[in-house]
Amino acid sequence: MAEVLFYHLQNQPLERVLPVLLGKCLERGWKVVVQADSEERVRALDEALWSFADESFLPHGTVADGAPETQPILLTSDDINPNGAEVRVLVDNAPSSDLAAYARALVLFDGNNDEALAFERERWKVLKAAGHEVTYWQQGDGGRWEKKA
Repeated sequence: MAEVLFYHLQNQPLERVLPVLLGKCLERGWKVVVQADSEERVRALDEALWSFADESFLPHGTVADGAPETQPILLTSDDINPNGAEVRVLVDNAPSSDLAAYARALVLFDGNNDEALAFERERWKVLKAAGHEVTYWQQGDGGRWEKKA
């Protein structure tokens, strides 16, 4: 079973939080697949990762770039894992299938969106009932993550 971490975004948008979390995954030597809910969102995240900071670089690509199996971070809208990722990141309420193949899954959602909150509460229940180790992290006022459950 996977360790599933839910990240309730409140004070920073996904485009600021995602690069930091992806950087931590790469520091640990993990490959990552990021699943968004649409190809349009994949393109937007691709652009955000290229431009998030002048002084750093996150090696990543999309299926459209070709050779997805070589990407340390793969952005997709499909439930695939061609790069052999140990970590799956789900954003924008992207559907999750069997997360047991991953060591860790990160679920990032907009805590200011009632629909996203309701969707992720249900996902939490399903994943917990399936035996995954789930934790819930919420951004505090200073932007730091606080473990809530």
